[in-house]
Amino acid sequence: MRAALRHPASWWLLLAVGLLPLVWLLAQALQDQLGANPAEALIRALGDWTLRSLCVVLAVTPLRTWLGWPELLRFRRMLGLLCFGYACLHLLGYAWFDLGFEGAEMVRDIVKRPFILVGFTAFVILVALAATSSNRAVRWLGGKRWQWLHKSVYAVAVLAILHFWWMRAGKQDFAEVWVYAGLLAILLGWRVVRKLQRR
Repeated sequence: MRAALRHPASWWLLLAVGLLPLVWLLAQALQDQLGANPAEALIRALGDWTLRSLCVVLAVTPLRTWLGWPELLRFRRMLGLLCFGYACLHLLGYAWFDLGFEGAEMVRDIVKRPFILVGFTAFVILVALAATSSNRAVRWLGGKRWQWLHKSVYAVAVLAILHFWWMRAGKQDFAEVWVYAGLLAILLGWRVVRKLQRR
């Protein structure tokens, strides 16, 4: 398994797997299989995949430590950019299908609806993380400042769960919210415990 992870093709294989949900959603949209409200279904599905990919990104370090497989780190940047890509498509779907690309309406919506504000804040942080994901950015910022900035992904996780919870509050449907919240609590809690152990 570890030899397979070191193979150059493994990076491209994982990227292809990460794009499969998008291909599936587009195929469903083209075949009119997204239900009675396809726009809403597409926006929510893209949001779900953003959250799932965020969980995968945050799972890389614990898995690397538990399994003793440093090879996993070579996939973390690509997985982070996949998460950002799904977040961009989620926001694009909302701006297009819900607001018709009306910038003023989007500003009013962000101010008026807290769950939109929380989601948009998480997206802004993701933009900063994606923009500084290159080796050049690491050299420009310096290692410590780069690490400090990229730890803000933990804030993204909290904001994403809050966004999801607020969105589901209208229908009082929190089952999936608790699943993701529990998973992210484990992934973030592991980091807290590990930091305390090091001290």
